[in-house]
Amino acid sequence: MVKKMTEEQAKQYWKRNLSLMVKLLMVWFVVSYGCGIMFVDVLNQIQIGGYKLGFWFAQQGSIYVFVVLIFIYRSRMEALDREFGVEED
Repeated sequence: MVKKMTEEQAKQYWKRNLSLMVKLLMVWFVVSYGCGIMFVDVLNQIQIGGYKLGFWFAQQGSIYVFVVLIFIYRSRMEALDREFGVEED
């Protein structure tokens, strides 16, 4: 059951949604740009399965992190929806 939110509740809901998105995008940026480009030389000193870690982050690691962040976003938004009483059945 979806209930009608007041304007103040809607603003608070949207503010928290945007805050969550910004935090998750910052994590993705740090992993994809930081680990895949900026810190690649340092990370390349570590090997996983015969591949240098910097190369792995640049090619696959950021994609895996993005998929994990999607699931985190989904679960956090479900909790936020329940808190504001706007969850779907």
